[in-house]
Amino acid sequence: MNISPDEAQDELAAIQRMVQKTRRSIASSGAHTSLIVTGAVWLTGFLCTQFLSGELLTYIWIGISILGGTLATLLGLRSGKRVRNPATAATARRASLLWLLLFIYTLAAIAIAWPLDGKQLTLLIVLCVLTGWMAMGVLLSFNAFLPGLLIIALALVGYFFLPGIFYLWMAILVGGGMIALGVYIRSRW
Repeated sequence: MNISPDEAQDELAAIQRMVQKTRRSIASSGAHTSLIVTGAVWLTGFLCTQFLSGELLTYIWIGISILGGTLATLLGLRSGKRVRNPATAATARRASLLWLLLFIYTLAAIAIAWPLDGKQLTLLIVLCVLTGWMAMGVLLSFNAFLPGLLIIALALVGYFFLPGIFYLWMAILVGGGMIALGVYIRSRW
């Protein structure tokens, strides 16, 4: 089967249109909102972990996690009502399944590696979340893949070489990184 250069160009253009349509669907679906809310939770939680300790820290993490999860869910449901596209719904179901499987994997990895200290547990969870981020990037846009890879590398640098400011490093890097990606998706896609 021979394809002319014009036919190949038309097919590539159709693929680019589909990628752009998928990106716009994701941007309008509110995916950026989850990233921004989760980034804010992690930024706050890691900052508190760097500077506080004890039982208060546990309550802070529980409180901001519940607040962030509730806020992300409500905002997601609200934006989901505006977006009624079968392709978006199918993509959202697949993405949800990916995150559910990654969550189960993370719990299994923690159970296998237990006992972990706080920094090890933090890094393991962050690595799993960033792996999910990069998997979504591979599926939807390589623009999200490379920042995830960079943040993993920098997280490992912080763990091995900056143990005294590890949580501050993670607050800025991971929490700030998620917020930045959410803003990028909203403004650029």
